Amino acid sequence: MKLTKAEVTKYKSIENSSVVDIDDNVTVMVGVNEAGKSAFLEALWKSESVLSGAKFNDVFDYPRKDWLSYKRRTDKDEASVVAKLTYELTNEEMAAIEGDVGEGVMTSNVVVEIHKIDNSSNIVMPVEETAYLKRLVDGVELPEELKSKMKAATSIKELIDILDGEDLAEKGTEFKKELEAKFKPSNSSWENTRLRNYVWKKYVNGKEPKFLYFSDYNILPGKINIPHLRQAKENDTTDPALRTALGLLEMANISMEDLENPDSYEEIKAELEAVSLDISNKVFNYWQQNKQLLVEFDVKSDPNEEVPFNNGANLYIRVKNLDHGVSVPFDQRSKGFVWFFSFIVWFNSVKNRIGTSSDLILLLDEPGLSLHGLAQADFLHYIDDLSKEYQILYTTHSPFMIDSEKLHQVRTVEDVKGGGTVVAGSLESKDRRTLFPLQAGLGYSLAQNLFIAKKNALVEGPADLLYWKYFSAILEKQGRTYLDEGIVIVPTGGLDKIATFVSLLSGNELDMAIVHDYEGKSDQRLDSLIRNKIIKDKQVTNYAHFRDSKAMPASDVEDLIETKLYVKLFNDTYVEQLAGKVLKVSDLPSGDRIVIRINEYLAKEGIILRKSGGFNHYLVANHLLANPVSEKSVPAVTLDRFERMFIEVNKLLS
Repeated sequence: MKLTKAEVTKYKSIENSSVVDIDDNVTVMVGVNEAGKSAFLEALWKSESVLSGAKFNDVFDYPRKDWLSYKRRTDKDEASVVAKLTYELTNEEMAAIEGDVGEGVMTSNVVVEIHKIDNSSNIVMPVEETAYLKRLVDGVELPEELKSKMKAATSIKELIDILDGEDLAEKGTEFKKELEAKFKPSNSSWENTRLRNYVWKKYVNGKEPKFLYFSDYNILPGKINIPHLRQAKENDTTDPALRTALGLLEMANISMEDLENPDSYEEIKAELEAVSLDISNKVFNYWQQNKQLLVEFDVKSDPNEEVPFNNGANLYIRVKNLDHGVSVPFDQRSKGFVWFFSFIVWFNSVKNRIGTSSDLILLLDEPGLSLHGLAQADFLHYIDDLSKEYQILYTTHSPFMIDSEKLHQVRTVEDVKGGGTVVAGSLESKDRRTLFPLQAGLGYSLAQNLFIAKKNALVEGPADLLYWKYFSAILEKQGRTYLDEGIVIVPTGGLDKIATFVSLLSGNELDMAIVHDYEGKSDQRLDSLIRNKIIKDKQVTNYAHFRDSKAMPASDVEDLIETKLYVKLFNDTYVEQLAGKVLKVSDLPSGDRIVIRINEYLAKEGIILRKSGGFNHYLVANHLLANPVSEKSVPAVTLDRFERMFIEVNKLLS
């Protein structure tokens, strides 16, 4: 069976979550703090928890604003529904049912369980009794007169009632006893739906996937007092941290008595170390941040400890950094590693306790919140692997916990004014706070994917990219040197952002060349990167190097284009806005940079092409790409300049 839909009503902040589609593998609940993400998971967990102790409590769990009216109601049935869980039976499960009661009895493979605040539940199953009764009556060897009366029954209960009113021979009596034994209802509520009860008891009940819930409260403590832990176990503790500690001992197959027996110290130490190595191996399959860590255990008494650790033996857990040879208490180590290690302990101990054959659905509340962004990406790989065996639902507001290639798994969670927590099955939220993790995660993915090749030429803006592509294509067509096809042009959004890009990505083993605008002097930000050896001097160049002057004039990419051609492109781009006015080269003020010269001309003439002043030089580049000029009209000097630049860039990234 697989969970396919879930709907939560009347639980804490949730009035009605709406029907939420549950992914076959992973479902991600995204929303701001206090939106109700945890409440949704808790409601599922208390509906079908695999562990004891997880029960609904109407005083604490029913929406507080509705509590008094609910308490006064005489008919609480409808108002007490907390969760509706929809499951789909597998083909194998359907085949087993049909092999027993025949085809057509189960009209679909969908089963709905309705869980209530008093911890009772109802089952909705599409069982058609008349189809089964027809085959049953047709196949039994009884007198035809009796069978004719039996055919009037529309349920097992009616069939038994008909037989009760007849003087039955031996075969009829035996048949009635078999019916009553096979279809004995679980309780009075199943009296009139005995076939449904039979199918549920034999093929559904107990086979539904159970929920496992993990949060920061399950974190393994750094030290554990054994007498206190033994007492907690005897009282069937619901403390999540102590349950994780008990799980650790179960995994090591160590009893409380063994821990308190000084004669068994060496054996216990060996068993704990073996468990530590086993769990550490599992952790380090995914934990890529620092593998020079070792979890150590020790058992000893210390009357100088604070209460309750001054009474009897304590189990101490420490983490040792093998690089530095220093160990610290487990709960003082990096919270990310502690969380990861605790989760592995908890999950494996639960599996050992209930048997790995059980179907489980993992509910993870803000998993890996204390992990570094890259460690969260490591944890996503772990979740992907777990999802091959288990369905997983987890909450998050971290962009690093969202796989941008699997946005179909995301559900947005919002606390709607006047309506409580609502879960949307599509990314339709208008709340920018809710969407922020998705936007940030997608932005991070896009930033990573910009660098799709090992060789990257960083430029300032998209106009650079368009001109590079355009003139490289002409040079290639003419058999001259063009930009190497393995080089990716990356617009960064300005010179200040080029420096940021280089700083952030210098450790990614990417080859980078920078070609930037030149304002007549070197840029301090780039000089600092070169001085600090983040990037080499030879990897940085500017457009002034490829002009015809040796004086290194201030230059943009537009200055590689012959002035007359660029003025023509400008006029063609803004022909409507200029309203018949045509810019001539002779109209331009003197200067080195064509963009600045045109801006000064527009200001002098009072021509407004955009509110901020000047003109959008990206539109000129875009116009050229959309309306290419003939190759013959491209001056040789323009192609020569771009060819010199491509020769240099190809060389830098060779």
